Amino acid sequence: MQLRNTITILFITLCHISLSAQTDHDTTRVDLNNLEIVTEEAVNNYDKPLSALHLDYISDKDSIKFDVPESMMLNIDSLMNNWQSRTLLQLLESDSVYEILPVNDSIYADRLNRLQTIIQMTYNDVTKQFIERYANRHRRLISNMLGLSTYYMPMIENALDKYNMPQELKYLPIIESAFNPKAVSRVGAKGLWQFMFKTAKSYGLKANSYIDERFDPLKSTHAAIRYLRDLYNFFQSWDLAITAYNCGPGNVKKAIIRSGGKTNFWQIYRYLPRETRGYIPAFIAANYIMNYYEEHGITPMQPTLPIATDTIHVSKNLHFSQVAELCDIEMEALRAMNPQYIRDIIPGKSETCVLRLPNETITSMLTLGDTIYKHKQEQFFPENQLAQLEKSVKLNDGGRSYSKRHKVRNGETLSTIARKYGVSVKQIMKANGMRSTRIRAGRYINIY
Repeated sequence: MQLRNTITILFITLCHISLSAQTDHDTTRVDLNNLEIVTEEAVNNYDKPLSALHLDYISDKDSIKFDVPESMMLNIDSLMNNWQSRTLLQLLESDSVYEILPVNDSIYADRLNRLQTIIQMTYNDVTKQFIERYANRHRRLISNMLGLSTYYMPMIENALDKYNMPQELKYLPIIESAFNPKAVSRVGAKGLWQFMFKTAKSYGLKANSYIDERFDPLKSTHAAIRYLRDLYNFFQSWDLAITAYNCGPGNVKKAIIRSGGKTNFWQIYRYLPRETRGYIPAFIAANYIMNYYEEHGITPMQPTLPIATDTIHVSKNLHFSQVAELCDIEMEALRAMNPQYIRDIIPGKSETCVLRLPNETITSMLTLGDTIYKHKQEQFFPENQLAQLEKSVKLNDGGRSYSKRHKVRNGETLSTIARKYGVSVKQIMKANGMRSTRIRAGRYINIY
């Protein structure tokens, strides 16, 4: 019961956290004008659209193909069994029996039109496909996210209000991570908002071998909203800003050039990367289903009750196990309340860090004083590792200061391996002293 209650703390308290100086800083941003030059050759060699689906919005009636976002391909049973769903939600005893009936296009269009949004909610064949995926195939996923939204939405809504941004953007994490703050994509994007390392660093998020603020729901939310604001100021279009958030502003610029200078999402649709073409339709569908779930007989999972928490500043190295063993708190609860610490270590000696705990645990910790830091200190912080710890904390390298060994499998290339680990081909070649991109199956290569 204690575990169930303590893990809920993070999410409710995030809604009430006053904005600290860390989230008020607004000096870091991506220079969108400093993008690589798009050459005519690059444009001509850009991804050619494949056949699959007809769109009236494409003037030459060509067909296209799109991929659905990773969050729509989740194993829902696995998602239901992770710490998030097990501890934050009261799972429904059984899925409600609901007869799925076809909905007329005019009803879908009218419902979208009735949403009071700044961002246009276009209805067409592609949007319809995504709406019906959420309403039919992914009903349990939506039920799960409706329950989790109780924790996340107030925090996101407050941040959107702070930056004077459209409230409908609060549904982007549904597409990005399905409200999983520890989500990691196949290309290395992390957290609630699925930040890649380079962009996260540009917006002031720290990522090294011990701390990754992409996993911090509050900090990553403020960084994501500032990034979206800058993208909108650059493109002067919410559709294009949201699209650029997914595939990068460079790819959107390429699509605009290939389309002959069009600046409407549906006019550049077939020139976008295949995995991005479904992003705006999925965003529209997320807005639809989160507002009209009752009309489709979807029942939200119920959130559990919160308890009070607070933060304490840590200026010495501290391991979660030291806190868990002396303060009677579960490791899983500590990890849930402090997801930015990726190795269960708070490197407080290198820089003052913040630890979130239940109020009663803070009292215990303050009572213990230095005893908690000395508890099994040699075991958790051996002398020969302290220098490496301090060095790693000073880096902002995406948590890659420690290397991993990868065994090359048949059919793999440096490009596919680089995407898997969220690094570049050049980084792999440099780390392994390679002059050529050729690799053979069975070889081990180092990933930093």
